[in-house]
Amino acid sequence: MGVTAFVDCYAMTSPAPDTRDREPVPAGDAEVAGGDTPGPAPAAEGRPARRRWSRVDAVVALVFLLGAVWVTARGWRDPGGRLLGSRPNDQGFNEWMLAYAAHAVSHLENPFFTTLQNAPAGVNLMTNVGLQLPGLVLAPVTLLFGASFSYLLFITLNLAGTGYAWYHVLSRHLVDSRAAAFVGGLFCAFAPALVSHSNGHPHITAQWLVPFIVWRVVALSRGGHVVRDGLVLGGLVVAQFFVSLEILFLTALGCLMLVLAHLAVRPRDALRRARPMLPGLAITAVLVGAAAAYPLWMQFAGPQHRVGHPGTPDIYALKLGSYVKYATQSVAGGPTSAVGWAPNTTEQASFYGWSLLVLAAGALWWLRRDVTARVLGVVGLVSALFSIGTTWTSGTRRTDIPAPFALVQDLPVFDSVVVARFALITTVALGVLLAVAGDRLAARRDEPSGRLAARVGAVAVAAALLPVLPVPLEARGRTPVPEFVTGGAWRDHVAPGRTLVPVPVNGMTSLYWSSAAVAGFAVPEGYFLGPVSATDATGRWGVDPQPTAKLLTAVSRGERDTAVGPADIAQARTDVRYWKADAVVLPDRGARRHDDLKVVLDALYGPGRRVDDVWLWDVRSVTG
Repeated sequence: MGVTAFVDCYAMTSPAPDTRDREPVPAGDAEVAGGDTPGPAPAAEGRPARRRWSRVDAVVALVFLLGAVWVTARGWRDPGGRLLGSRPNDQGFNEWMLAYAAHAVSHLENPFFTTLQNAPAGVNLMTNVGLQLPGLVLAPVTLLFGASFSYLLFITLNLAGTGYAWYHVLSRHLVDSRAAAFVGGLFCAFAPALVSHSNGHPHITAQWLVPFIVWRVVALSRGGHVVRDGLVLGGLVVAQFFVSLEILFLTALGCLMLVLAHLAVRPRDALRRARPMLPGLAITAVLVGAAAAYPLWMQFAGPQHRVGHPGTPDIYALKLGSYVKYATQSVAGGPTSAVGWAPNTTEQASFYGWSLLVLAAGALWWLRRDVTARVLGVVGLVSALFSIGTTWTSGTRRTDIPAPFALVQDLPVFDSVVVARFALITTVALGVLLAVAGDRLAARRDEPSGRLAARVGAVAVAAALLPVLPVPLEARGRTPVPEFVTGGAWRDHVAPGRTLVPVPVNGMTSLYWSSAAVAGFAVPEGYFLGPVSATDATGRWGVDPQPTAKLLTAVSRGERDTAVGPADIAQARTDVRYWKADAVVLPDRGARRHDDLKVVLDALYGPGRRVDDVWLWDVRSVTG
């Protein structure tokens, strides 16, 4: 019964075509859009959206939300006490970004640069993941419930919102079958790409604007309302700019691939459609340039800007064989299924398995005369090849044979992209292809043997998708932040804009404490990408710790004893002056070799005093 119901839903849910809710395709356009394959005209035609909100849409939205909650469920058991996924440092970083955004809103501070992390040098938020727009929208939630709750809400709604956004655009502008649009949206949101990036990368999973941007780019090719369409596209691009600049770049690159693929498949038609696009794109560029001028200056020339990623591009590249493997968080995967095939647990943007690739190849062969399918095939293949990096792979090993990304690796912006993320474009192309193929099957249900073909196709889709469906992300406990911080007692000891130094001094402890205080105080170090030095903008992770930070870390690890000399004392006071610190704080819980650390800190700064659940050393007299 379950399979039969799915088949009937996939193949026959929506009338084909739905003439009640839509305007007809203009005469003469159907052949250009769809080649010789029968079925509804694809998005390139700009068919007006007339389909109204319905109960089906509400059910689809609910299903996507339930799916997102399923993936993130283990985090929701205790949002403040658990870390979701396999990359706790990434989650800590993004929680801090949301906390800082709420702080910046409530204190009217610069959303693109701050010295509240990595004090006193600061962090360029544009060369990291600023999350300015999500941080602004979620600021009330962050201020009321904390950054950890906001992060979990954000990562959950990203999956649901991305799935529904693709469903909405597909069902209004590309396909007639709502079931086919649902499958396309399901894959775009819950394929391994976005599920793996839910391990700490909300800026990657926040793709709910992407389908609308792609659609508005396509709509420009219609001509007509040039100013309106250009301004609408510009507004969407500006919004995405302040959500994730990296996803905006990949979206722009995907649109460029669409244009070039269309040019290769149907050159005369592509050139005809390019002409009306140019004025609209010019209007978009003016609007985006005006809104993003200062952030772009900060990105490429502002303080603490960086160039490129640490290491070589291939460190972050996929292996060719990863496309037939299964991701860690998929039904057919497991803890070791992706080992050696991807850079880490977040960058599993391929991992479709043999069955889905065979299905995609079969769909492309069946729709080989359909322009939309051919364009999607070209885009998906090219982006997949880019994700392999600068050299081809054999199994899990790299060869010396240059691969396509080697052609662009030194170009601006390309040198800062994580190579594996080109497969995000492949995922979208494959999701849209599934929607198009399903819609073509649904459109043939009244033909001889069409119903059987639709049933066979739906069963094939179900069989191919089942192995890559997600399982819930893992979760782990986190070290509690002291009540001294969460309860606000720190305000009596740290002036606004001054620094609190958690001990041992390390980037993640600093971020967790600062996030719990909604970035109310500055912290040393952090978790971010910055330049190597003031004269070398090459990207690197974090900064070299100050000597006192190294000393305290060594004590906490048992790598040195508690003896300190005059030189250590002098350096300790120099370092708190450098940090512009008001207080050095040692928690009662969570610090290894707590007693040894207290002995050392007493020797460096004089006797500490107990405040709530921490020991505190007031260093304001030292820093002046």
